[in-house]
Formats: sequence, C-alpha cells, structure tokens
Amino acid sequence: MEEMISFCGLKCHECGALIATLNDDDEKRAETAAEWKKLYNADIKPEDINCYGCISEDKPVFHHCTVCEVRKCGRERGVLNCAYCDDYACNTLAKFFEMVPANKERLDEIRSRLS
Repeated sequence: MEEMISFCGLKCHECGALIATLNDDDEKRAETAAEWKKLYNADIKPEDINCYGCISEDKPVFHHCTVCEVRKCGRERGVLNCAYCDDYACNTLAKFFEMVPANKERLDEIRSRLS
C-alpha cells in the first residue's frame, strides 16, 4: 500500500480502518472497532469502520474525520497535509501534537524536505 499521511500527520496507510476498507475485510473492521472502543472509550461498531483516509476527496471517511478541525482547515487550504501549509504549525495543530507528538516529528520531517 502506498504511503498516505493525513493532514495531522497520522499514517493512514497503517490504519486498521483504511486497511479494512481497502480489503473489504470484516474481520479487520471488528478488530479495529474493538481496539478503538477500548482506546477511546467510545461506542464504535465494526460497521463504523469504513474510511479511505482523511485526505480522500469523494470517498467515505471515519466519522471523526468529518468533524476534525485540522482536516477541515487542510481541505479548505488545499494542502496535501499540514506540513505544506504556510501557517505550519498553527495553534489547532499544536494542541493535537500534545496528544500525538510522533505526528509532529513526521510532519516536521516532511516540511524539512520542502525547502
């Protein structure tokens, strides 16, 4: 699978939701739903696990992606991911990085190759 980095720096290509969707794998959907239910203490069902990656233009994405402020901003600005944004790293993204510092490192690396 080709590498896909989300607006916030997540590795979509390693995500159980994308893998399950691309392979139409109900077992992987169930596994991912159970993992996320436990991890995020949320009511996530296997049928909720359908996602083509948050950078997808016209295909389904996981529900959280539809309300994600980082994704909304990235789409409005038309960037591949936040590393390509002139306002990198904005306050919204900086707050997210507090929860997922590896994503900052990933986007910093991409940004360093742009100059």
